[in-house]
Order: sequence, then structure tokens, then C-alpha cells
Amino acid sequence: MKPSLQLRVGQSLSMTPQLQQAIRLLQLSSIELQTEIQEVLETNPLLEVEENVDFNTPDKDQEEGDGSQYATVADSTQLEHNDIPEELPTDSEWEDTFDLQHVGPAAQGQAISSDIQRDNEDESSQSLQEHLLWQMRLTPFTELEQAIATLIIDAIEEDGYLKSSVEELQQSLGQEYDADLDEIEVVLHRLQHFDPVGVGARDLRECLLIQLKQFENSTDQIDLLTTLIDKHLDTLAKRDYQQVKRALKIDDEQLTDLVKLIQLLNPRPGSQVQVDKTEYIVPDVYVRKVNNRWQLSLNPDNSPNIQVADHYAQLIKRADNSADNVYLKNNLQEARWFLKSLQSRNDTLLKVTDAIVNRQKDFLEHGDEAMRPLVLHNIAEEVEMHESTISRVTTRKYLHTPRGIYELKYFFSSHVSTDLGGECSATAIRAIIKKLVAVENPRKPLSDSKIADILGEQGVNVARRTIAKYRETLAISPSNERKRLV
Repeated sequence: MKPSLQLRVGQSLSMTPQLQQAIRLLQLSSIELQTEIQEVLETNPLLEVEENVDFNTPDKDQEEGDGSQYATVADSTQLEHNDIPEELPTDSEWEDTFDLQHVGPAAQGQAISSDIQRDNEDESSQSLQEHLLWQMRLTPFTELEQAIATLIIDAIEEDGYLKSSVEELQQSLGQEYDADLDEIEVVLHRLQHFDPVGVGARDLRECLLIQLKQFENSTDQIDLLTTLIDKHLDTLAKRDYQQVKRALKIDDEQLTDLVKLIQLLNPRPGSQVQVDKTEYIVPDVYVRKVNNRWQLSLNPDNSPNIQVADHYAQLIKRADNSADNVYLKNNLQEARWFLKSLQSRNDTLLKVTDAIVNRQKDFLEHGDEAMRPLVLHNIAEEVEMHESTISRVTTRKYLHTPRGIYELKYFFSSHVSTDLGGECSATAIRAIIKKLVAVENPRKPLSDSKIADILGEQGVNVARRTIAKYRETLAISPSNERKRLV
């Protein structure tokens, strides 16, 4: 076979380090961005944070106003007109080449009033295990009982339940402690009366019965309550009230009183001990209505005002190829890339948020029921960006509105056609479902089919299974489980 020469023409896409950095910054959350900025400031001597910046003082452009609907949206071409040159003239001063520009929300004239403040303080809390161990040390246990108690406490879940069997606990003790099943049961029984009462129960029935013992001398219905929980708890959970009344030989009023007493008990005793720390959401963008216009502003806390360190930049000389000068020039290049990437992130975030707010004005004015259908393609087409870019911008980015803080992805939803040829968003439908369930008759809750019929009367054609799907996303139980006596 003779060797041959073939010529092929192809295309390939290569990403420059600058583009990679810009994409990476774009998809970072506010917390991750702060960490990234801090790392860059620590490693690059050409970058520094401008001190004593007053974010509450609006700039001249904002005071005068430009007549646009969103007066605080930054000009994306700002950096292009004030770009840092690739090379500096020989032995020139830094100020002779370009005017110092700062990158940050304040430099873009995006003011934010001081009345919006967040309390990000978080208090440490004692875990359930620590709370139980503290009580155990105050209880007169023998060495063997203390070992058993420690093992049981370690096996208790966050909700307060013990998922391990007595046999499994016995095996976990090993040969070091020779304990029989009765001894473990005795220690477990004592632990179940620790605070919170009911902790260490194996199931819901046992948990409620343990708590019920606290009311033995305070109610004359203790026998009925015990029987109801011990024998008919599953039937009660199914809302089969007729069967419960026949079994206990009681009427509606008596059953109602018993249910009210059961509701005083805690089905998750472990929840009384705070374990999880509160996680605060830091908004990336603020939107507020000023003079009948919705104005946007970046959160200045997420991105401090960064500038090139003048005293280091003045040391750069083009003709000098020493190690120190090369080091400074390389860091200057990296600083330029980072500033441009940060600027690009701010501009893109504001541009996309502007388009979203412009589409969802009705939501800001009237709430969830006025939410318009919106998909990534709509915003991508408006801002002339790829849908993947819109996805990066809206992921883990939060908008502070007069109605609360929402992730930007919240404003995107599918649509359902109406009889008049219009569209209704899935968010609006879920809001309507939630509203209907809130005002329904508890004795005769609305079924999914009935809700679909009500929406159909309003011109929104939704299938029953779609109603069921939306109801499940709202954590609303089916109609048979929502049925109540009162």
C-alpha cells in the first residue's frame, strides 16, 4: 500500500486564560467571589483595595439621571475606553499612560442606601448528643450503665429517634461490657425520659406514648388517648375518623378533643434542640422602586473597590528585563485580566438582571400570581448571549426585592396556555393552588380534579396530574390527608 498525503481542514475552539477566568468568575456565588478576590489580593501585589469609600453617596451621573428606566445599570463599554495598554513606554510614569480606574459597584455609580442592613450573626448551639450526655453525667449510672447510655446517645438520630435495635446495641458493646438485653432496655427507658421527653423512641407510637405519661394526672381522657395512640394511630393518620369513632365509641366532639391533645405532643423531639446553624443568603443585586422606576444596584459588600497599586506600577520599566521587573510585569498582566473579568461579571450580572426585572415587573408589583412565563432563551435573545451564559449568571445569584430575596432562577418558569390565547406561568398556577388550599373547607378539602376545574373556569386549562405535580412541589398533602375535624 502506497503512502499518501491528505490535507484536512478543520476548526477548533481554544479558550484563552483570560476567557477561562471570566467564565469562572461569572459562575461563582457571592461567597465564592469574595474568597476569590481575597486570594487574588494576597497573591498579586499589583492589586489593592481602595479604602474609605462611601457607598451611600451617589455619583454625579446618578444624581442628574439619564432618562433611562434603569438609571443604575453600568455602561458595559466603560472599561473598553479606559483599557490598560499592553506595554508601557520606556521609563514612563504610570499616570502618564492612563487614568486610574477602579472596578467595583461604587465606581459604577451604583449606590445603595444605608437602611438595608443584614444581621449575619450566627450563634453556636448545643447538639442533641451533647445535651443528652450532659444529662447523663448528672444521672447516677454505674460504669456499665454509663457505657450503654453513651452508646445509645451516639446512635440517636437528629430527629430524636433510635433506629438501632437492642440486639445491634448489644453487639456494638462487644466483649468489654457484658450486658444483656434487659439491662440495655432499662437504660434506654431512663434515657427516653431525658429532656426532650420521647428522645430515643423507636417509632412514632412509642414516642407519643412516652410523652403522654406526662399528662397522666392532668386529664381524665388519658385512657382514651392511650388506646387511640397505641391501637388506632395508623387509622387516625389515614383520616378514617368513622372507624376511629366506632372503635372507641365516641362522637365527633370527643374525637376532636382527643386530636387536639395529640397535637400538643411533639412527633420529632430532637427538633427541640437546635443543631443546624442558620445560613444567611447574601443578595448579589438590589432592586427598588424610585420615582415609579425600578432601579438596580450591585451589593457593594460582595465586590470591594479594587485598583492597581500605584506605588508598584511606577516601578515597571519596559527596557528592564531583571527578575523583579518581569515579576511586576507578569502580575500587571494578571491584574489587568482580573479587573476586566470582574468588570465583565458585574456588567453581565446587571444586564441579565435588568432583562429579568423588565419581564417580571408584574411580579414585583402584585406577587406570585402575576409571574409571567419566562425561559432562558427569552433572556438570552434579549441580551444577545448564549443560554449557557444566562444559566451561569442566574445560578446561585440572588435578587433582593421588596417582596423578599429570590434566586434569579426563581423568575424562570414554564407556561400553560389559556382560553384567551395567552399564557400563564407555572409559578402563578402554584400560587393559585396554594391560595385555594388555604381557604378550603377542612372537612371537605379540594381534590386535584376540583382544583383543575376551578382553574378551568378562570381560563387556565391544567390537567389533574399537573395539579398533583405542582401540589407536591408545594409540599401540600393530598385531599384525603388534608381532611380535618376542625
